[in-house]
Amino acid sequence: MTNYACDLHMHSCLSPCADNDMTPSNVAGMAFLNGIKIAALTDHNSCDNCPAFFDACRTVGVLPIAGMELESAEEIHLVCLFVTLAQAMAFGQAVAAHRMRVENRPEIFGDQLIMNEQDEVLGREKQLLISATDLSLEQATALVHAHGGAVYPAHIDRRSNGLLAILGDFPQLPVFSAAELHDPKQLQRYQQMNEMYRSLHLVSASDAHRLCDISEGEHVLPGDIFPVPLEQMEQDSARRHLLHWLDETVLLE
Repeated sequence: MTNYACDLHMHSCLSPCADNDMTPSNVAGMAFLNGIKIAALTDHNSCDNCPAFFDACRTVGVLPIAGMELESAEEIHLVCLFVTLAQAMAFGQAVAAHRMRVENRPEIFGDQLIMNEQDEVLGREKQLLISATDLSLEQATALVHAHGGAVYPAHIDRRSNGLLAILGDFPQLPVFSAAELHDPKQLQRYQQMNEMYRSLHLVSASDAHRLCDISEGEHVLPGDIFPVPLEQMEQDSARRHLLHWLDETVLLE
């Protein structure tokens, strides 16, 4: 069985805490150079750099996934991924209505740059993106599902904005099919911890905010997620199979 190198949690220069050289084109290019086959762009509370990321990934031959790292009202970070770019952009518009009305101060928090594939600045997001939305965990999950996406808690092995650090355990609702660890070395330990973790699809990802943080092959997906080799699949179909594995609410057809 062929495993596929992936990175399903990366930021661009739209996230104020990310370096400005994390342009969508640079992120896609570094993913390619590092041998990554599947890459997701997941900026804080926005999908506005996903179009440029899709264009850049097509150029270098990496399968792109449009996504977001959403912060719930409980300050829990969620990875939200979508089959199509259109779904992600519609979701981004919906989330924008739930962001805090706080203006970004670039000199304090950093720039929030919206780019095109040529690394040209198209604009700057004025609202601060690194703050909690007013969406509860259940509301956020329902909103992702309403837009056809997959959602799961990010970096549960971290204290900062991790579901376990904030709630102490997984809640009864919403039900998650997967969870993310930042440290791939912890995957086996979590799987052996108890039955609940064994029932989850645990994935690891870089949460890269700098080019040097992007995965170099340590984060992988099992090949049996896909019915045929990834190279033989249409991109929407490949994304749909992956997202169904991560979140059973995503339908295969």
